[in-house]
Amino acid sequence: MDKGKAVIGSGRRWAVEFTDNSSSPSSRDIPDPPGFTRGAHDQDDLSVNKQKKDAEANWKSQKAWEVAQAPFKNLFMMGFMMWMSGSTVHLFSIGITFSALWQPINALRGVGKVFEPYKDNKVDLLLPKLVFIALNLVGLGMGVWKLNTLGLLPTHVSDWVSSLPPAQEVEFSGGGIPLQ
Repeated sequence: MDKGKAVIGSGRRWAVEFTDNSSSPSSRDIPDPPGFTRGAHDQDDLSVNKQKKDAEANWKSQKAWEVAQAPFKNLFMMGFMMWMSGSTVHLFSIGITFSALWQPINALRGVGKVFEPYKDNKVDLLLPKLVFIALNLVGLGMGVWKLNTLGLLPTHVSDWVSSLPPAQEVEFSGGGIPLQ
């Protein structure tokens, strides 16, 4: 049995015969129906394609802004956790402070990877990247502030006493006069 040909007497009520298109005239030889122009159809395809590309660029821009503003949500959570950890040096406060410093540093190191999926000729990523960097720098500043609150930053002169040279002797006292 040939593929696509119905066999007579097979008991089928309907039969479909697929013809080989190589011997038939091409679709260009068949005239277009009245009122149909190929140029308008091609222009519609181009405008639909352009609209799809514009919609995709708009979507990428929105997603880039969402990613850029994501550290803002983290700032409040990290600030609350740093406040709850207190101002004494213990394991929980050190862990929270380390996390508050480590997360922004890693985020700043990976700015290119974060915005990689949103690269497009029509999407300007400069402003979202700057917002992302600024919010992560604010988070890093909060971590440094917590280090200062814990007293782990050397900000006073007394923190540097061990590196100061010994004071010069201005006068010398050798004791009193011996009595005879």
